Amino acid sequence: MRILLLALVMFIQFSPGVFSQADSSSLPLNEKKKTGWTWAGLPVVGYDADMGLQLGVLGQVFYYGDGSTYPEYKHTVYAECSWFTKGSAVYQLFYDSKYLIPGGIRVTADFDYLPDRALDFYGFNGYEANYRPSVTEQGSADYLTRVFYKQERRMYRVMADFQGPILGQKLRWLAGINIFGIQTGTVDIARINKGKPEDEKLPDTALLYDCYVNYQWIRQDEKKGGTTIYLKTGLIYDTRDNEAAPNKGIWSEALLLSAPSFLGNNPYAFVKLAITHRQYISLVKQKLVTAYQVSYQGTIGGSTPYYIMPYLYSSYSLTTRPDGLGGARTIRGVLRNRITGDGVAFGNIELRWKFFKSVVLKQNLYLGLTAFLDGGMVVQDHELYANVLPEDQKAFFFNASHDRLHLGTGMGLRVAINDNFIISVDYGRTLDKQDGTSGLYIGIGNIF
Repeated sequence: MRILLLALVMFIQFSPGVFSQADSSSLPLNEKKKTGWTWAGLPVVGYDADMGLQLGVLGQVFYYGDGSTYPEYKHTVYAECSWFTKGSAVYQLFYDSKYLIPGGIRVTADFDYLPDRALDFYGFNGYEANYRPSVTEQGSADYLTRVFYKQERRMYRVMADFQGPILGQKLRWLAGINIFGIQTGTVDIARINKGKPEDEKLPDTALLYDCYVNYQWIRQDEKKGGTTIYLKTGLIYDTRDNEAAPNKGIWSEALLLSAPSFLGNNPYAFVKLAITHRQYISLVKQKLVTAYQVSYQGTIGGSTPYYIMPYLYSSYSLTTRPDGLGGARTIRGVLRNRITGDGVAFGNIELRWKFFKSVVLKQNLYLGLTAFLDGGMVVQDHELYANVLPEDQKAFFFNASHDRLHLGTGMGLRVAINDNFIISVDYGRTLDKQDGTSGLYIGIGNIF
C-alpha cells in the first residue's frame, strides 16, 4: 500500500499547475476539467528469489490541450524502466493519440525490450499438460528445482497501429504492423546460483523446457526463438464514454493478423483471427458499473511457432507482459502462461464501485473496489509433432483429459487520478490446484 500512496504524493507534488476550472457542468460532482500537461510517476520496488531485487520507475504523461476533450486526452506517453539484479528487465516506451494526424487518425506506437530470466512455461493445451507443484518445492520427495516450470526469453517488440473513422469514431478501421524478435532457451542456472551458499544453489537438472526440446515437442528450428513480422487489419466498434474507466458503452473488435512468408516468417507463416466483445453497464450513475468481455483468438491458417503462440492480440495494448492466459492481465490467480494453445477463448466479468471521489490539490481523485471472475480455456490444441516418450513416463507430463475451463476470482482496489492514470491492485485465487493457488498484482490500468 505504501507504493500506491507514494505514487499519489508524487503526482500531486509534480503535476504542473495549468488546470482550468472553467465550465465543468458536464462532469461529475466536484470534478474539474483538466487542461495542459499532467504526469504521474510510480517507483517500482520488488523482489523475486530467482531474479533478485527489482528496482526502477514508471510514469505516464497526459496532454489535455484546452480541456475541451476531457476526460479524453489528446496525447499520452507511458514509459517504464525497471530491472532485476539477476538480469530480467522491462524497458518500454508507449505513445497514443487521436490528434497527431489530421482527419481523426489514431496512432498507437510501442517499443519494448523485455528480457526475462525465468518466464513461466507449463507446456501446451491447458490441463492436458500436467502441473506438479511438488517438483518445485524444496524438501518435497519429488523436488527437482524451483525453476522447473521456467525458461529464459529475450524479446523486443515494435508496434505501429493506425485507426481511422468509417462512421465517425464509433466504427473504425485498423491497420498496423508488429515486429517481434524473440530468443528463447533454458534458464541460466549458473547465473542464478552465482554468489549463493552451496546449500541454497539450484540443482543443475533438466527443466520442462529442456524435456520438450529433447522429446521434440518443441521443434529444433523453433527452440531458440525467432523473428515474427505480422500485419494487422480489423474493424472496431466503440461507444465508451471514457476509455480508461468506462461507465457505459461497448468496445468490440475483429482483427485479422497475418505473418506472411514474404516478410520472412518461413517456415512459420500463419494467420490468426481475434474477436473480442466488451460491454460496460452503468448500475448507479458514476458509481457502480458492471463490465464484461468475451474473446476468441485462434489460428485459421499456417503454423504458429511455440514462442509467439501465447501472445494475445488487441487494438490497444498498454502492457509490459504480452503473454498468454493466466496472470495479471487475463485470469487472475491462475499461473502466468498456464493456458497456451493454437486457439483460446476467455472472458472476464467485473463489478466496479467508485466509493470515494474528490478533488485533492486540484487533481481529480477517486478510489474504487472491484470484484471479478475470470475464466478461459484452450479451444484449438497445439499439435505435438513427435511422440517418442515411453508410456510409463507420460503421466509425469500429461493428463488424459482434454482442457476445460480455468477459473480465477477475487477482488481489487483502484486509485485513479484525473480519470486516466489508474493504479490497480488485484488479488485472485484459482479454483483448481492444477492452476496454482493465488496471485497478487500491482499495475497500471484496468485489464479491459
